[in-house]
Amino acid sequence: MMSASSYISRVLNAILSEKIGCTLVKMPSRHSRVGGNPQAISDPQLWTPATRSVLQASMFLLIFVTVFAATALSEDQPVLRVGAKSFTESVILGELVGHLARDAGSRVDDVEILGGSDVVFQALQLGEIDIYADYTGTLRQELLAKLRLQTDQDLRDELANREIVMSKPLGFENTYALGMLADEAEELGITKISELTEFPDLRFGFGHEFLERDDGWPAMRRAYQLPHKNIIALEHDLAYTALSDHGIDLMDVYTTDAKIDLFGLTTLEDDYSFFPQYKAVLLYRRDLETRMPDVLQNVLRLEGAISVDDMIAMNAAVEPAEGEGVTESRSAAQFAARKFAINAQVTDSTMFGRLWKTTWEHLLLVSVSASMAILVAIPLGVMAAKIPSFGHLILGFVGLLQTIPSLALLVLFIPILKTGPAPAIAALFLYSLLPIVRNTHAGLTGIPLSLRESAEALGLSAFDRLRFVELPLALPAILAGIKTAIVINVGTATLGGFIGAGGYGATIFSGLRKADNALLLEGAVPAAVMALVAQLLFDLIERLVVSPGLRQQSR
Repeated sequence: MMSASSYISRVLNAILSEKIGCTLVKMPSRHSRVGGNPQAISDPQLWTPATRSVLQASMFLLIFVTVFAATALSEDQPVLRVGAKSFTESVILGELVGHLARDAGSRVDDVEILGGSDVVFQALQLGEIDIYADYTGTLRQELLAKLRLQTDQDLRDELANREIVMSKPLGFENTYALGMLADEAEELGITKISELTEFPDLRFGFGHEFLERDDGWPAMRRAYQLPHKNIIALEHDLAYTALSDHGIDLMDVYTTDAKIDLFGLTTLEDDYSFFPQYKAVLLYRRDLETRMPDVLQNVLRLEGAISVDDMIAMNAAVEPAEGEGVTESRSAAQFAARKFAINAQVTDSTMFGRLWKTTWEHLLLVSVSASMAILVAIPLGVMAAKIPSFGHLILGFVGLLQTIPSLALLVLFIPILKTGPAPAIAALFLYSLLPIVRNTHAGLTGIPLSLRESAEALGLSAFDRLRFVELPLALPAILAGIKTAIVINVGTATLGGFIGAGGYGATIFSGLRKADNALLLEGAVPAAVMALVAQLLFDLIERLVVSPGLRQQSR
């Protein structure tokens, strides 16, 4: 029986010799005379062995990455899928759920860190996850704010209509508060939120979610009649750094956050009782009650089991004032051992292990989206060049796609494609279209009229002119567009970490969450290296498949 590698090799040989050999050819230099048999221009026999080998290797790598990724994605889903928001406390609570579920005999994969409240709640409703921890204030004032639910029972009833169950409180509250550097607050004599009205020039730095929530800045400004106008939108974890560097004077904080002590902050008294109760609870899909009753019963041992001090201590173990903290999983395991006598097995990942995993995930996002874009964008570019009236619409549409903010596009795809790699691949595919379409169009429309007329004089049909003459001449521009698209993809794919798509973005967001520069670099540096390698690879391909004359002409 023929091996898989031999079979793929034979397929590639056939493809290279008969299908695309007519376009990936060495063209005569600009000093050569155009004429003779047009087949000689694109004869695959003109290829050097190095050219054929590089193309085979490149296509083999692309197929291997795609098949490997598809195999990984087709594995059985974990029995219990645990989600979390992208901040330390939520991840710790997710890990606690995982440890208790495993103790009851369930299989649990890594906690899926999915971003903000809307994304995680939507994932639960769509069945992408089975359970996660949230807060009653967030549910009532943000996620279900339009329903104006007054009591916890109203909240339970509404969630039940969505096939979601809310547990009893876990035992602690984590409400919003406003924090300032303790020495600055003491110097100004500020201890209450209402006293901020006397200092209208203070600079406030708030998280994006707090700026938009019904129980956030807009409503608080009205309740306290705060006159401040210097408001900066910051990623929550970055706001701590900005505050300590005196880039801002005040920020929103969570009352159980260990960073309050770590950065020397004091929280201002909510003297108007503006912030609602934020009791920590578990939200889970109703079918868990019948699908995994024993596992659910063990997980619900968390009800009433976590005090405020317990939660602060777990947060502090991950983000200590000095030294290197433990992982969220280990912090949760230590609490589970003390509270429930559970001996949870935690294996701390190594940097090499994390890099191996995130590199394959990142290659999946980039290779699949870029392959789809190449297959779609080159024909669109040809159509745009051959049908000018239609071309304006094509170029305008792909240009418009490029203006949509990346995160917005990712979130918009979640209701359709759910969380994970799929929405990230779809967004990256759309972002890749513009450079390839535009460069294909530019390469074809930039061919000198004399060469077009020479091809017509040879009696070539329109299709043969495109196949044997125009596409080979436009190849340098097309390859430049593909190279640009892939380099952009490598960078943009890091945003996939926001919706659980994995890749280097997951490491970068983890570094942001923990204010860990080493972890940030662990995601950022490999992404930069991958972009550089992709660029060098396409430079090499261009040197092998494009004649020196065309390369000089394209520069």
